[in-house]
Amino acid sequence: MNFMETTSKAFTGVVLAADRGISDPVAREAGVPCKSFVPVGGRPMLLRVLDSLSDAREINSLVVCGPSQALVAQEPELHNLIKSGKIRWIQNQATPSSSAYHVLTLLPHNVPVLVTTSDHALLRAEIVDYFCREARTTACDVVVGLTSHERVMRVYPETIRTATRLRDGRFCSCNLFAFLTPRSRRAAEFWQKVESNRKKPWHMITAIGWTVMLRYLLGRLSLVEGLNRISRRMDLEVRAVVLPFPEAAIDVDRVSDWRLVEDIVVDRDL
Repeated sequence: MNFMETTSKAFTGVVLAADRGISDPVAREAGVPCKSFVPVGGRPMLLRVLDSLSDAREINSLVVCGPSQALVAQEPELHNLIKSGKIRWIQNQATPSSSAYHVLTLLPHNVPVLVTTSDHALLRAEIVDYFCREARTTACDVVVGLTSHERVMRVYPETIRTATRLRDGRFCSCNLFAFLTPRSRRAAEFWQKVESNRKKPWHMITAIGWTVMLRYLLGRLSLVEGLNRISRRMDLEVRAVVLPFPEAAIDVDRVSDWRLVEDIVVDRDL
């Protein structure tokens, strides 16, 4: 892992690394104390993500939100990186959105932030740099990473990916989020609101907007229109970067995902 100290890079990279511990089915299958420590190619997923962020030209410093201090102590390399100050550790909150919001409030508001997750086992420096460069050119507050569902299924037909069906195509999330301006921090507050209402459909519709939801359900909502409407809802400029890397959409939610990324890594390293 090449944790170079430099002032020429732009972003602070944040990895959300809390999970359900041994109760997580992937962690249980792998026999490790939490999903972040599930090995891929013989290396814990969290360390693989940190490797990629460290090697990316666009990343200046690294923050890990979770896992607990007790779990960190069980992974010597991670523990040493945190103890040495090469990585900053921050206690996670109850949910991913509240963890992201908490971290963003603790970081300088004039520094752009890239947020990703510890189960993004196929993340590479090339993907990180592409996303960060393209995000910066938008001159927006918040940028999300997406990729074409068709492209993902064409390259990895065995995977199961949730897709957002829009008028101009189906898109998969890539668990890459850029917070580019001081104003952008309020997007995490909006995320918290939506996440807290995910089991209350009427409340969630109120947060997103009736018009957006109706046009989406009717298949009339385009990506640009959806982002414009969400931008107005949050009083922010929100845009998307559509990545040409199908593997960017594959995180490890299930045991089958773990098996797939293991196979991909083996094939890539041959």
